[in-house]
Amino acid sequence: MANSTQQSSLKVYIRLLRYVVPYWGAFAVSLLGFLLFAATQPMLGYILKFFVDGLNNPDASFFAQVPHLQDVAWLADLKLLQVVPLLIVVIALMQGVGSFLGNYFLARVSLGLVHDLRVGLFNSLLVLPNRYFDSHNSGHLISRITYNVTMVTGAATDAIKVVVREGMTVIFLFATLLWMNWKLTLVMVAILPVIGVMVSSASKKFRKQSKKIQVAMGDVTHVASETIQGYRVVRSFGGESYEQGRFLSASSENTAKQLRMVKTNAIYTPSLQLVIYSAMAMLMFLVLLLRGDASAGDLVAYITLAGLLPKPIRQLSEVSSTIQKGVSGAESIFEQLDEDPEVDHGTIERDRVSGRLEVRDLSFVYPGTDKPVLESVSFKAEPGQMIALVGRSGSGKSTLANLIPRFYHHEAGQILLDDADVEAYTLRNLRRHIALVTQQVTLFNDTVANNIAYGDLAGAPLEDIERAARDAYADEFIQQMPQGYQTPVGENGVLLSGGQRQRLAIARALLKNAPVLILDEATSALDTESERHIQAALDKVMKGRTTLVIAHRLSTIEKADLILVMENGRIVERGSHAELLAANGAYAGLHATQFKEDGDAPN
Repeated sequence: MANSTQQSSLKVYIRLLRYVVPYWGAFAVSLLGFLLFAATQPMLGYILKFFVDGLNNPDASFFAQVPHLQDVAWLADLKLLQVVPLLIVVIALMQGVGSFLGNYFLARVSLGLVHDLRVGLFNSLLVLPNRYFDSHNSGHLISRITYNVTMVTGAATDAIKVVVREGMTVIFLFATLLWMNWKLTLVMVAILPVIGVMVSSASKKFRKQSKKIQVAMGDVTHVASETIQGYRVVRSFGGESYEQGRFLSASSENTAKQLRMVKTNAIYTPSLQLVIYSAMAMLMFLVLLLRGDASAGDLVAYITLAGLLPKPIRQLSEVSSTIQKGVSGAESIFEQLDEDPEVDHGTIERDRVSGRLEVRDLSFVYPGTDKPVLESVSFKAEPGQMIALVGRSGSGKSTLANLIPRFYHHEAGQILLDDADVEAYTLRNLRRHIALVTQQVTLFNDTVANNIAYGDLAGAPLEDIERAARDAYADEFIQQMPQGYQTPVGENGVLLSGGQRQRLAIARALLKNAPVLILDEATSALDTESERHIQAALDKVMKGRTTLVIAHRLSTIEKADLILVMENGRIVERGSHAELLAANGAYAGLHATQFKEDGDAPN
């Protein structure tokens, strides 16, 4: 089990490193920089040998111990007094250049990686099927784009920085120590298996804890975004203390899990340090015991170099937690990136359709459930006809409206547009022929004009936007706004009334000028006067368009060519307004109830 987890971690990490490939040039420069930085560490330690030996005789030649260089006159004249300080400055300069190249170019790779992953995640959200959003809350999806991505880049770049810089430092230091005194150095090797066992056991803990932290972070984002979006409901229903409690609980949970990880790290690092310094103590004992004929400078340099080893070894061991955090974050990112996009096997692309719509024996069950939402639904709509769907809440009306633009994939039955199954159209082309106005209006934090001319409609001439707004009876209130059509509407149209938002959504649908118009409770947010305006606009708009109207208020659909009454996913009655009233069935019952509620008598 542990082995398979390690394999999957390695697989995830290798996949993550593929994102570094486009930045291989900057990455190579950064590695070169870190290599230069690592090489300077043993140089600085080794210079101490000359410094200590030069304390007795500062005027001695620096190259006295290098026979073939003694023949070069100007080199032989160089004294320890001159060369040692100069070399320290040169080595420090090399170290600075190496550090800059390593850090700067790795930051370029890291930021590029953050950008690519965020863009990849965001772009995947735009093509994921509706059911994905039904089963994942927005807080966790946002947390993945913000928090998880930064953890992942830590694993892909910061960890590599430590592994390369500190790893090469250890190798260079170790090689120098072996060269100076191989017997003593081999004693140090005995401690490495102990370090390996400690790193391995800590890695598993770090990974488990990282996953928990990510979920907790998603909860924090989720509660915050829900409260911000629903702040009116929170305030009007006195939900402040409830939301405070919810956020406190989510944040406390996140803090506790973060603290648990810090605790693991806090215990692990000093334990490792104790092992390393115990090895150092043993080494010092052996140096004093086996000093042989080594000079004081040799011994000081050796102990200094050995003393430089614990820091990079400790940092290498700590990198495990960074990698595990990143692997854990990468798993959730790749899980989303690996999700299948919306099914689109369609090949038909038509510039324009007439709008003939036919539903044949359509049945539908939501994925993951077993209760049918639609059962054997059939009807026809000729171009320019208005079909109305009525029925109590939960009868399947909105589901039917969602299946026409293929927001969900139906298995049983057919939906035909101009005698071709909607599944045969490419998704983009199919949705171009359909304009949808729902009860839940979505507006973007942009100008009125850009909200009407959105997406494919962007760049539409202002006169077309104004005509659509006039037809939707939105022009009158837009003209009264401070900057007219260039007035920002705020987040989700917060600066507009419900009726105004609805009229902008209808103007957007009118500008699209699609042959099929779906109005899903589109007039429910309107007051009586606005509704009268909209009804007049819709009468004009529906000419030559196939319109599917889902309406709660029956007064809005009296002119429909065909009214379908739905109950529990089935059509139980069909006919015109007059025919259905005369039949005195389910529709007549709904009509009577509604007029009674409105305080009017049925006419």
